[in-house]
Amino acid sequence: MGCPEAKSGEMAQQLAKRSGQLALERNQSQAEAMAYLLGLMKQGWAAQQNSDAD
Repeated sequence: MGCPEAKSGEMAQQLAKRSGQLALERNQSQAEAMAYLLGLMKQGWAAQQNSDAD
């Protein structure tokens, strides 16, 4: 997904924590919240890579 390898463990922990919070806020499963957050990350990394290519 473009995540820097050195940060992947830390980012995974943050994602897990945030997906739990988001699931409670939105009254959805943690898996649904995680899928949503991963989608946002994927879009962000893709946009960054496109910007770097310009």
